[in-house]
Amino acid sequence: MIEFESVSKRFPDGTVAVEDFSFVLPSRQTTVFVGSSGCGKTTLLRMVNRMIEPTSGRITIDGVDIAGRDKVELRRSIGYVLQSSGLLPHRKVVDNVATVPLLNGVPKAQARSEALELLDKVGLDRSLAKRYPRQLSGGQQQRVGVARALASDPNVLLMDEPFGAVDPIVRADLQAELNRLQRELGKTIVFVTHDIDEAFLLADQVVILRKGGVVAQAGTPAEILADPADDFVASFIGADKGKRTLHLQQRPGDDGLTLVVDADGRPIGVLREGAVHGDDPDPWAKTSTS
Repeated sequence: MIEFESVSKRFPDGTVAVEDFSFVLPSRQTTVFVGSSGCGKTTLLRMVNRMIEPTSGRITIDGVDIAGRDKVELRRSIGYVLQSSGLLPHRKVVDNVATVPLLNGVPKAQARSEALELLDKVGLDRSLAKRYPRQLSGGQQQRVGVARALASDPNVLLMDEPFGAVDPIVRADLQAELNRLQRELGKTIVFVTHDIDEAFLLADQVVILRKGGVVAQAGTPAEILADPADDFVASFIGADKGKRTLHLQQRPGDDGLTLVVDADGRPIGVLREGAVHGDDPDPWAKTSTS
């Protein structure tokens, strides 16, 4: 569990990134901070591993105040995934993944062996292990970044807009992969994004922030969609313009397909037979949207 207690951050130039933030992030769940640029979401995330120090207040992980922990030890115990992947360009993939275990004293052979297993876990072929980051696609680099963040088996995983620099198809694949990994590993994930659809897709708990790290609304995606707290939240998630209002449309012809259509008339999915009665464990068959 990660707890923020009356945390604020004022930078030397006078900018107040976070005014007074108190919140609890449950263990083994994905909490997504979402909001416009300048709302303090990345500042909050980077305070968890002390890349940024709070001006006031305190942050605890499982009841331990992180201010009393050695910075280097703290950062090595927390996985961190950046938008740019942050891989070391002069090291091969396998050595990038093995970086933190090696720093923690794990024998090189063991660290490399476990790194190869992590490549399997994040959906990368082991043949890529001897390549350098520049020889990988953007999506592959991000998967290596996730593998490296998991290499020390951290309880906490910080992810700062990790999929923002890849194309929509790769992004969808990475999102699905993260959901799969979370079901398998059960980490405490703190994820930052400006994309509300990504937040709803990944989060157990969504925290929508106003400027200064002020919580506009927090809850499950279903709770926020069903009952936006105010006009700001309704506008942010698109509810005020009917973008979240869906309806069913029977497709002409003999195939009998029922489309799920958004407020603009664009198909966003196909309703499978049996889904209405709750018989289908995976009722949504995605279609492409423009």
